Amino acid sequence: MSQQQRTIALGTLAFGTTVDEKTSFDILDRFTELGGTTLDTANNYAFWVDGATGDESEAVIGKWLASRGARDAVRIGTKAGARPSVPGAGLEAAEGLSAKALRTALEHSLRRLGTDRVDVYWAHIEDRTVPLDETVHALADLVEEGKAGELGVSNHAVWRTERARALAGDRPRYTHLQYRYSYLQPRFDLPLPSSAHVHVTPELLDYVRSEPDLRLWAYSPLLSGGYTREDVSVPTAYDHPGTAPRLAVLREVAGELDVTVNQVVLAWLLDHDPQIVPIVGVSKVAQAEEALEALAVTLSAEQRRRLDEAGR
Repeated sequence: MSQQQRTIALGTLAFGTTVDEKTSFDILDRFTELGGTTLDTANNYAFWVDGATGDESEAVIGKWLASRGARDAVRIGTKAGARPSVPGAGLEAAEGLSAKALRTALEHSLRRLGTDRVDVYWAHIEDRTVPLDETVHALADLVEEGKAGELGVSNHAVWRTERARALAGDRPRYTHLQYRYSYLQPRFDLPLPSSAHVHVTPELLDYVRSEPDLRLWAYSPLLSGGYTREDVSVPTAYDHPGTAPRLAVLREVAGELDVTVNQVVLAWLLDHDPQIVPIVGVSKVAQAEEALEALAVTLSAEQRRRLDEAGR
């Protein structure tokens, strides 16, 4: 994959629910003031919070864009497919990836965001009840109509992603992939914190390296505070003999560079092969500042080697 500009995306899952509107605005203001340009949201964030519908994150971003006149200053990605079609239900009632569902979801997202297009439109989770060809061409239609700039796929099996790209032919196809990934690696025989999460695998990394037009995005890169907060436990899937030595090297490198452990994790992802866009969800302005400061952190070849080899 050709080297692109190192980018950190702002994860906005909690905006409008557990992060109130004023704080969300403050975070967005500071993020863009520091040069951040990429916002990651979805049409179902965060429907599982009491009293929420899934509208909240997009609606807050839309209000901020309108109040700041900032639409052309940011790139927005939103997702469809995982919003419950029945209020109060869960992913068992997800809207899915039919042509009708994708078009309707995007129309609603554009209305909440107050814009006429999104820069990346993501298929959020798999829907094997719908022919893949239907999904592929429905998404291509939306790009060709100017409602979406590029296409992304999240939490899909690699073979499904490759088949979808082949089915698209010369039409717009997936060029962005989004999966769970961080410096600590989980056991694959234990479940991840969410049943909908799909983790990066060696096969996926190999696939992205082999396809020059693909860009890999990583959500939950900081394990929801698991690296630094005493009140947050590392998920069970990460509890294995390889974790302790990797944490030890992380702390050593952070001390050598006089930066935070989180910043070392982000630097490791930013200079990864293949290159990765970390999506950092924040609830405070200081967290957005810490994340963007990681763009200035450079790991030496020796530090990178130690980080890569720890816990093997």
